[in-house]
Amino acid sequence: MSDFTQTAVIGAGVIGASWTALFLAAGKDVCVFDPSETARADVEDYVARAWPTLKEIGLAEDGRRGSLTFAETPEEATAGADFVQENVPERIDIKLDLYRRIEPHLKPGCIVASSASGLMVKEMQAGWKDPSNFVLGHPFNPPHLIPLVEIIGNDRTSPDAVTAAERFYAEVGKTTIRVNKEVPGHVANRLQAALWREALYLVREGVASVEDVDRAVWAGPGLRWGAMGPHMLFNLGAGEGGMKSFCERYADSFHRWWDDLGTMQLDAGIGEILEKGLADEANGKSVEELSEERNALITAHLKAVKDLR
Repeated sequence: MSDFTQTAVIGAGVIGASWTALFLAAGKDVCVFDPSETARADVEDYVARAWPTLKEIGLAEDGRRGSLTFAETPEEATAGADFVQENVPERIDIKLDLYRRIEPHLKPGCIVASSASGLMVKEMQAGWKDPSNFVLGHPFNPPHLIPLVEIIGNDRTSPDAVTAAERFYAEVGKTTIRVNKEVPGHVANRLQAALWREALYLVREGVASVEDVDRAVWAGPGLRWGAMGPHMLFNLGAGEGGMKSFCERYADSFHRWWDDLGTMQLDAGIGEILEKGLADEANGKSVEELSEERNALITAHLKAVKDLR
């Protein structure tokens, strides 16, 4: 039997609402706190819209849905919880205040995970008297669809807390990685940032349009990255010689490319270029339509690979 039956979600914007849908689908009871006056309606609407997709990809089943409740305070939401997913705005003062408020009300052994993407564990630990059961559990948007969660602790984190977080996320259908050393942006965001920096450079220098750079990713290496990571793909690319042969064969090419990679800043100029290019790429589709298209494509991929993983 699972140790994690009662969960709490603190902060119910897009990320928090998505976590809520996923936890409910796994049969977890969820208590939500968000100061917004429309939080209840917003979360209930999000869950209702996400539910058919969760069923389609096998994460939700009839008769397995947990109960959904709402609390007036974060203290009330977290009291009695076995696992807390925190998603409040990414401002260190807000997070530290929240941790100081909820810590006295947590049951022994409760794991608290932050969804923070830009803050580091060592910064957020300042809000705790005892941070041993606090971890970073960084998802990718939307969490109910994208499997990855990056889990981070440090020397003030109990190893058991990291293991428990891995176990909980596995129970709700996530794929986790351990980040062994804290760096800004964790792992996957740094990979995204590296690719986007070069994508912006190619657009700024007129090498290709915004739409064609996007197409180069989803119609090219993006397809392979949806199957395996870059190290294994390049290993396979060398055939029987493996990675050693690949490095010997392509070292000069990669060194030339790396030396020529551009440096970028997100300034007004590149913003204007992107705005025009994305308008052309969207071709009249609304943000809602594009989001639905994205989710449908992700869902189709997840269904296709479900039995191969």
